[in-house]
Parts: sequence; C-alpha cells; structure tokens
Amino acid sequence: MAYKISPRTGKKRTKQQQAMYRRRRIVFGIATVLVLSFIVFCLYSLTQGVVAVNREIHHADVYAISRKEVPSPIQQQKSSVPDCDASNVALSLTPAASSFGVGGTMDFTASVKYNGSGKAGCLIDVSQAGMVLTIKSGKDVVWKSNVCPVDTDYRLIAKGDEVKQTITWPGVRSGSECADAADLPNVDRGVYSAQLSVEGHAKTKSEPVGITVE
Repeated sequence: MAYKISPRTGKKRTKQQQAMYRRRRIVFGIATVLVLSFIVFCLYSLTQGVVAVNREIHHADVYAISRKEVPSPIQQQKSSVPDCDASNVALSLTPAASSFGVGGTMDFTASVKYNGSGKAGCLIDVSQAGMVLTIKSGKDVVWKSNVCPVDTDYRLIAKGDEVKQTITWPGVRSGSECADAADLPNVDRGVYSAQLSVEGHAKTKSEPVGITVE
C-alpha cells in the first residue's frame, strides 16, 4: 500500500486519506470562489445603486431649477406684464358671411390688436375661454364660446402686434353646462348679434355684428 507523509503531522496517509484531502481542498477552493464572486457582485450592485440614486437626485435638481427659472404666463401676468384691456387693445369680429341656414355653422375671425403706449405690452388669453364670442337674440344670450373648458393660450402682444383666431358658432343654443353641439338644439330663423369680449374685462369688447339665420 502506498503512503504519503503529511508535512504537518509527519504521519503517513493512505490513498483514501489523500483523495479525501484533495476533495476537501477542491470544495474549499470552489466555496472561496463563490464567496468572492458574491462579494464582487454585492459591491457592483451597491455601486450601481449609488450611481442611479445620484442620477435621479441630479435630474430632480435640474427639473426643479428649470421650473423655477421659467415662470408661467400667469405668474408673469401677476408680476410685471399688465392685462390687455380697453386701454391698450382693440377687438374686432368679422363673420365669414352675413347669413347661413338653420342647422349650419358660422366662422368668425376674432382679432385683438395692440394700440397701447406701454413698452412692455400686455398679456392676453386668446383661447375661446379668454376671447369670448357671445351670440344674442335681443337681450337673450343664445351661445357663448367659453361654456366648455379649453386650454389657455396666453400671448404677449406689444406695439404693432395683432393676433387673429377663428371661432366657430355651430348654430345651436348652448346652456349653462358644457355639451356636445350635436346634442344641442339648432337656433330658429331670425337675426342674431355676435360680439367679442375679453373675459374678466367687461368693457373690452368689439362692435356687435348682425347675423341672419335663414
């Protein structure tokens, strides 16, 4: 039987003992590699997590700064630029035709032109909620363009500026609540007046124009 002298104990080891010793060394080596791999993986994951957190913090800081540096039009309106009103703008309203049939529609060109003297100009919402088209039959309000909510469209206008928008009256009678034009009754034949005004500034309005529904 072959023996091998152990360098630690000086005793002879059999082949079985030698094989067992080698297996233990192999198992120990594999375990060591696995532990080291796990430690490296943990360190890598931790590093990536720190980088991701720093990136998110930086993004949040940049976003906050950008929001702070770019004030909304409403903030500008309140802080420095005056509202457009009868003292610095002129409104006009032009229908596409003088008449249309029952069940039809009418397009109007709504115009606001700056005629003030201030260098800063003025701020106005030119959406259908800010520049309101009102249709009347005598004193009866038949339809208004601001019954349904729309996105605001603030414009800064100054000397020489003019903004034009198209507003369509669908030829129906609107109520106090928003509804689809298809669900509203058509107006009867007759003569109606149309007028443009600035929301919140009752004196800022155009001359009324007559429209005939045939």
